[in-house]
Amino acid sequence: MLDNEYDSGRLFNAPQTQTNYSDAKRVADAATSRQAMTVERLAEKVLEGSRQHIARAITLVESSHPDHRRISRTLLRILRPYAGKAIRVGISGVPGAGKSTFIDAMGRRLIDMGHRVAVLAIDPTSTKTGGSILGDRTRMGELAASDAAFVRPSPTSGHLGGVARATRESMIITEAAGFDVTLIETVGVGQSEVAVAGMVDTFLLITLARAGDQLQGIKRGILEMADIITVNKADGEHETEARMAARDLQVAMKLINSDPDAPRAQVLTSSSVTGKGLDELWQAIKAHRAQLEASGELESRRAKQQLEWLWALVNGELEDAMRRSQRVKDIAGELEAEVVSGELSALEASTAIISAFAQDIPTLIRAETH
Repeated sequence: MLDNEYDSGRLFNAPQTQTNYSDAKRVADAATSRQAMTVERLAEKVLEGSRQHIARAITLVESSHPDHRRISRTLLRILRPYAGKAIRVGISGVPGAGKSTFIDAMGRRLIDMGHRVAVLAIDPTSTKTGGSILGDRTRMGELAASDAAFVRPSPTSGHLGGVARATRESMIITEAAGFDVTLIETVGVGQSEVAVAGMVDTFLLITLARAGDQLQGIKRGILEMADIITVNKADGEHETEARMAARDLQVAMKLINSDPDAPRAQVLTSSSVTGKGLDELWQAIKAHRAQLEASGELESRRAKQQLEWLWALVNGELEDAMRRSQRVKDIAGELEAEVVSGELSALEASTAIISAFAQDIPTLIRAETH
């Protein structure tokens, strides 16, 4: 069944029309290549570290098409035993803190140390095209050009917390491909940004000496979740300011949690321009990971993350199924108009939509499993 879906060209959008002999030959050659690409072969190429096939696999798991979702489940089942050993770091921070520049500098430093680095850069979604707005590959040009790095900007697709729904699946793919450090850059949207902590081992907050009200707005939402904090852009005339801000943050962390036995985030300074502090920051990340392993918390944290992933997938699948429901499509426009006119409350309309969706569930389940 899966092989036939690959052979049909649906997964890779093989052209279905041809206009002349040369076009026909090109289409036939492309079809021959695609027909050889079974899900097992795709998994094999990912395990070999083929960048082209890693990108193809991530595109597959990001797709909400029912056929693609079925194939991606098989792909992930094959790859999962080869994943899970990488150091996973979530990176967030106030707007303008220089997250992408920091990742570019840190990633290149890690490659020099012998690591292979995967960057999953979560971009805001364009309301017009549905694609990524920021385009992190352009802001991480040197890192993206390295054979030892894989940079993938992914749109948030409107999901809360600035984290793309397929980010966890993408981590499985890149880790199975041999990348031993995974950096997840999030959009830095405020308190909802803590969602990234549900999929990483170490949560790194990047801030600035002059963050002011921006930092105040996220203090309780992110500072409590941070495992490590760095005051970035600590160079030139701002280096002294950064060190003072780091000391202030250390005091703030004590005020947030007065329990002397509770673990507190280590506060450091760094500069993406000069590279100063990056080695110390990486050592702090490794020390935090080692502490988690020694205490057994890494295993329990990963287990908890799997449960969170479970329910995130359930919610995502329900949302996708509701969008595909023909009964919902049939009544949605009229209900929306009645809500806008005031003839119907939003509560009444939502009840009607859920009722219509419930009637369509058996049909949707059959379509999903065949």
